[in-house]
Amino acid sequence: MPNGDIFLGRQPILDRKQSIVAYELLFRSGQANQAVIQDELNATANVIVSLFNEMGVQSVLGKELGFINVNAEMLMSDMLQLLPNDRVVIELLETIQITPGILDQCRQLKRAGFSLALDDFAIMHEQYRELLPIVDVIKVDLMQVPGDALTGTALNLRKYPAKLLAEKVETHEQFEQCLKLGFHFFQGYYFAKPVILTGKRAEPSKLTLFKLLGLILDDAASGRLESAVKEDSNLTYNLLRLVNSVGAGIGQKIDSLSKAIMVVGRRQLQRWLQLLLYTINDKGQTSNPLLQLAATRGKMLEILCRCMNNQDTAQQERAFMTGTFSLLDTLLSMPMADIMAELGLPDDVKQALIERSGRLGLMLKLTEVLETGDFDATAQLLRQLPELTPAMLNEAQMAAIRWVSSLSDAV
Repeated sequence: MPNGDIFLGRQPILDRKQSIVAYELLFRSGQANQAVIQDELNATANVIVSLFNEMGVQSVLGKELGFINVNAEMLMSDMLQLLPNDRVVIELLETIQITPGILDQCRQLKRAGFSLALDDFAIMHEQYRELLPIVDVIKVDLMQVPGDALTGTALNLRKYPAKLLAEKVETHEQFEQCLKLGFHFFQGYYFAKPVILTGKRAEPSKLTLFKLLGLILDDAASGRLESAVKEDSNLTYNLLRLVNSVGAGIGQKIDSLSKAIMVVGRRQLQRWLQLLLYTINDKGQTSNPLLQLAATRGKMLEILCRCMNNQDTAQQERAFMTGTFSLLDTLLSMPMADIMAELGLPDDVKQALIERSGRLGLMLKLTEVLETGDFDATAQLLRQLPELTPAMLNEAQMAAIRWVSSLSDAV
């Protein structure tokens, strides 16, 4: 399950005072500020997953809106319902053929609270006449509308309620002309070229995703869904980050898998899994030794928690998370403190992962020294956890190894 570099283009959208009010988010295939798009659906899915999973809404958008390009297939799917309607503007690509079904979907999205923008407008095609009263923003492409035709185009569009955005503004003269014509927003190289944001993608395997989708479609019990998510530490990480990012409006941090699944809901979870399937490559495997080790640690800490006569399932959940997340810094090539800043985890879990402090940190250190075969250090740590015996420790380790082995066999 290799990690991959992710690239996200971000170009500012400004108002008449040249203050940034939004960013258009663009698929990029590398640092060279270019995109090789062979599949528009795949490109949009990558942008959405990069924004809400890997990079985080706050770090990419701050308080501004994000414009996200969608083609007809993405528009007609229900995946867009996953997005927070107060943070994104759905930008309809000019390649979309406006049919009665497309118009009905746009109206449904508007009723759901989404804002719509029409991309790359140049000529008043007949198909646009029913769409223009619906959209909130019309992006006029200055590269396709010559200067002498811009006045007439702007006057024709001003009879619609949508605000006008001049895109591909490259000169001061173009900016001044659009100001005089009453354009509300501006975007282009005259203000700023797209900036490339980079990060690392932690990719769950397709097999795990398909298994989860099957459980959802079979209306499996919530406990089975939670167990399936636990099989993949990357998936656990992505789910918690997604819920804390998209669901920030509920006013509380989500710090357990059961709560995350409850907050997201089965339908939303299915949409998110479908998006993830579009973004991972065919090399995803479950044999990554780091991921196997992370899963082993998670299960071992969960078992140790029970061995210490702690029947609190919430505490067992935190122990499992501590173990499975203990290698995220290596998997994602990021400092653990930066990763923890993106997740709404309890303080004892954060302290255990960042500082190896607290009771969970002590349990984590115990599993780590046991892996190295340092029996003197193991004995010393065991003395600090009097509820545990060497026999309990050995049995917990073997049980965890058997559990991870059973996962591999099942896959």
